[in-house]
Amino acid sequence: MHRRIAGALTGPVTKWIVLAGWLALFVVGSTFAQKLTDVQNNEAASWLPESAESTRALDRLSQFQDEEDIPTSVVYHREGGLTEADYAAIAEDATRIGEMDGVVPGSGGLPPVAFPTDEAAGQQIGLVSEDGEVAVVQTTFNFGPEGWNALPEVGEELNDIAALEDGGEVYVAGPGGQAITASAVFEGIDGTLLLAALAVVVVILLFTYRSPVLWALPIFCAVVGLMCSQGLIYLLARYADLTVNGQSQAILSVLVIGAGTDYALLLVARYREELRRREDRHEAMGFALHRAAPAIIASGSTVAIGMLCLMLAEMNSTAGLGPVAAIGIVVTILVMLTLLPALLVVTGRWVFWPFRPAFGSEEPTTTGIWARLGDRISRRPRRVWIGTAVVLAIASLGVLGMNQAPLATEDQYTKTFDSVTGQQLLAEHGPGDDSSPIQVVTDSAHADAVVDSLDQVEGIGPVNDQIPPVDGVQYIEVGTTLDPTSPEAADQVEEVRGAVHSVEGADVLVGGAAALTLDMAEASARDNLVIIPVILLVVLIILMVLLRSLLSPLLLIGTVVLSYGAAMGLSALIFDALGFAGTDPSFPLFVFVFLVALGIDYNIFLMSRVREETPEHGTRRASLIALASTGGVITSAGLVLAATFGVLGTIPMVSLAEIGIAVALGVVIDTFVVRAVLVTALNLDVGPPIWWPSRLDRPRDPSRVSAGESEKSVV
Repeated sequence: MHRRIAGALTGPVTKWIVLAGWLALFVVGSTFAQKLTDVQNNEAASWLPESAESTRALDRLSQFQDEEDIPTSVVYHREGGLTEADYAAIAEDATRIGEMDGVVPGSGGLPPVAFPTDEAAGQQIGLVSEDGEVAVVQTTFNFGPEGWNALPEVGEELNDIAALEDGGEVYVAGPGGQAITASAVFEGIDGTLLLAALAVVVVILLFTYRSPVLWALPIFCAVVGLMCSQGLIYLLARYADLTVNGQSQAILSVLVIGAGTDYALLLVARYREELRRREDRHEAMGFALHRAAPAIIASGSTVAIGMLCLMLAEMNSTAGLGPVAAIGIVVTILVMLTLLPALLVVTGRWVFWPFRPAFGSEEPTTTGIWARLGDRISRRPRRVWIGTAVVLAIASLGVLGMNQAPLATEDQYTKTFDSVTGQQLLAEHGPGDDSSPIQVVTDSAHADAVVDSLDQVEGIGPVNDQIPPVDGVQYIEVGTTLDPTSPEAADQVEEVRGAVHSVEGADVLVGGAAALTLDMAEASARDNLVIIPVILLVVLIILMVLLRSLLSPLLLIGTVVLSYGAAMGLSALIFDALGFAGTDPSFPLFVFVFLVALGIDYNIFLMSRVREETPEHGTRRASLIALASTGGVITSAGLVLAATFGVLGTIPMVSLAEIGIAVALGVVIDTFVVRAVLVTALNLDVGPPIWWPSRLDRPRDPSRVSAGESEKSVV
């Protein structure tokens, strides 16, 4: 039945119907895909679950502040001290800033502290540090629900307004400045990132196929898959509240390009095999689909289901990545199993020029490098797999030196942004920036006791409890000079929470930017503990169903986990060499899900071929045939996936660069070491029992096995 379906999809007439259908979907999908960045939500508060204390605090604070408000600080700095001319310029800037579109009335940078030189004017225009080197003008913008998307234009206008003469520096900081930076960081997702990913894939495909034409078909299909999936995700984000942010869109792009090209490589390799055996290209594609589709569907389903496991996360950003990535994978599978076959049979054998697979020609993989590697492994398979496992285990020890501390604002990017420099100046010079205070909300009857409890917390700034209560709820602002994303700020929030929660019956909640950062770290730690075992279990079940065995799936899971450990350990050394100060709290989970879900792909490709060849040749001989026939295509697929994830490093964000490095390294280890050496050696050493409890490798008629292919001859 599978063969009939495969043949029907690539028939002389249906191939044109499939091609026309996908071209129509491509046009429609591209229209919506271009709008995907418009529905991104990069606001930190949207990443947390409703159960987080900082999220619950935001809900109660809605009586005192609009949740769409975006506090923004304009930081002025001059080495050696600001001059009277600087103060005059800042006063003029403050007036102009207060007149900008979107400024909340009354927030136009006029806190109750005057500059030391503006007594004559009596104008209170900002805050100044004790050393006189830094001043800050604060304001609040509100553009409604889509306000964060309007911040880039606000940043440009602020940069046009604010300036100091003769070497003075001006930076836009605070939550508004961070939003502007986030926009700049992800500005290249639709262009630079995609083009870079496609460029590296094109280069690898040119070397793989050695054809000036063939590479274009997988690339075109990958782009179709990306545009269609982005269009669908846009509709879900717009109308079904799917959370999409810059990080998930970046990962979607490299995942679809990388995984899609992997599936294309596997299908094209099998199609080329069949073209050597069958004269009619439609028949050859029918057989190729019949053989390759189950492995592609199984591997893609593993990735998609593994990604959907992320929906168990408390972090909305992590949970949102699950369906985003799963949609991308499912759409890509459909494209590669329908559009790509149609294009291949439409173009015919000439697309492989100058190395066209002629009917009846010899399959070159039987005598290639992978066949020779298999022969060497077969001489002492036990020694090979034990030695390989020990080396990977030693590499895993590097994870003990990985800095698990969350990244402060100054450490989050691979290049310097104004918001980072501005925040550093505020922290170093302490002019009393209150754009990111610790926010305490309690019932008004216990407000005095809550304020008194704050006396035991060292290092906090002024406590403002003079805000009028609303409906029995009191809002208290706790000043801080710390960067809200720093570990020190998180520790300070924990101290504040410990103090105010000791007041019985106060129903007190602590929120603010630093509290959001702390709650995200705690939610991510919980997600790591819960989701990683679930993904392992899901992948194990899929392998058991696919291979109809218990032992081989357990061994494969063990090899992938070992590969993950080695990648993490070696990545820790690389991060240290690159000077990265820490890792994002979600880093272990993201790397795990990509390496396990994607890394298991190559084992599925290999073991599916082993299982296919076993009834005819026996497990040990089948393992060598599978390695020889799939070695080239799996290696190319691994290089493609590693290169596409490595492209994440073009985005100047440390967390994405770390994910890209770790996943790329893990894929290379999995492709060249785990799949080619470790798994093959295990297959050869264990032999037929690897299919336990299935009796796939039954005793055969000795006459069917040549002397050169006997079980003993390959061990």
